[in-house]
Amino acid sequence: MFTTLLTTLVLLGGDTPKDGLPTKAPAAVGMSAQRLAKIDRVLARGIKAGGFPGGAVVIGRRGATVLQKGYGSLSWSDKSHVMPDETIYDLASLTKVVATTTAMMILYDEGKIHLEDRVSQYLPAFSGGMKDDITIQMLLEHRSGLPAGRDLWRVALTPGEARQAVLDTPLEYMPGTGYIYSDLGADVLGFIVEAVSGERLDVFMQEKVFEPLGMSSTFFRPHWTLRDRIAPTELTPPRGYPLRGEVHDENAFALGGVAGHAGLFSTATDLAVFAQMMLNGGELNGTRIISDSTVTLFTKRTDAPGTRALGWDTCGHDGSCGKYLSQRAFGHTGFTGTSLWIDPDRDLFVILLTNRVHAARARRPSKVIADVRADVSDAAALSVFDADGDLLAMPSSFRADRAVGWNRPVRSRSARKHVRKSSSSKKKMVAKASR
Repeated sequence: MFTTLLTTLVLLGGDTPKDGLPTKAPAAVGMSAQRLAKIDRVLARGIKAGGFPGGAVVIGRRGATVLQKGYGSLSWSDKSHVMPDETIYDLASLTKVVATTTAMMILYDEGKIHLEDRVSQYLPAFSGGMKDDITIQMLLEHRSGLPAGRDLWRVALTPGEARQAVLDTPLEYMPGTGYIYSDLGADVLGFIVEAVSGERLDVFMQEKVFEPLGMSSTFFRPHWTLRDRIAPTELTPPRGYPLRGEVHDENAFALGGVAGHAGLFSTATDLAVFAQMMLNGGELNGTRIISDSTVTLFTKRTDAPGTRALGWDTCGHDGSCGKYLSQRAFGHTGFTGTSLWIDPDRDLFVILLTNRVHAARARRPSKVIADVRADVSDAAALSVFDADGDLLAMPSSFRADRAVGWNRPVRSRSARKHVRKSSSSKKKMVAKASR
């Protein structure tokens, strides 16, 4: 109910500013407009292949956006054009970094938590056996021993029951000795935020981050009146009805729509504000959200094996960040087709939002979005002039040009009938002509 009130106030205007970031020509911030334009082709190919109906891209450098563009439409049937400052997307696991990790960074700054603290210190119900050894840092690094997830929506009838199911989940390995990317770990972090702050995660983020930064289109559980601005997700989920404006993730829905691992909605331009705040070391336009030392600590790759930082991921040059972002680049992706990458060395951020889970027509939509994400990151990085005014060599083609493993879009039954009829008609015409 409180979230509904928050989004209602946003709709009515309230006192929340909507300044966003300034826009500059690419050349003004040391980027090539010609190379950035390659992103148009990448998105067009992803849409044409049936990977997603549309998407929003925002690229920014040196405190300004240089590309802010919508592609395609909100759905295959709704021809409303995507607009980066208006179209709201389900961020899925970007929630882990934009909301949950950011909340932990703020509490860390305030001295209310420490990375080495035992989780049971804040959540007594999360204790017993090896759980007593789990620290906050282990949760942030996905090394807590918790499994990747469990079907909360199958075992819980209320958000309270779902929460208890998270806390009761058995461990799969000894804490600190392995790595499993875990939604449940992010949920436990969200519970810690609520226990320490005394506020629900969505309320905490609204007060501490979204409102101060003027991110007026970022929230959990969007108000129903925003429905027309929201890109729909799944048509046939276990809930039994098409989803639009309701979190796609079934477990997040079981937890009431506010969860540490998913549930946040936003626009590409709102995320640009957040990304610039992170690039600035936790501050934007005189508003300090996080200390610069904490930003550095949480976004630096840890000593544990792999590419993880604290909550964040870092660029391993073989995934959604592409090949050309720097070693210090950090970011995350979301299952619905979203990604956010921030490169401190280039003073650059790259945002891509899609709804690839919405009735994808490609046979392998996960491969389409994986290639498009990497291509967008590469195109952005390759557009940056170095200190000598030079550019890195441009590859002969992008992944989207090759479309390896995408396959052709699956035609509907009516379309196949139309093709057969057309083929039959052509054969008859040829037969007549040969008489």
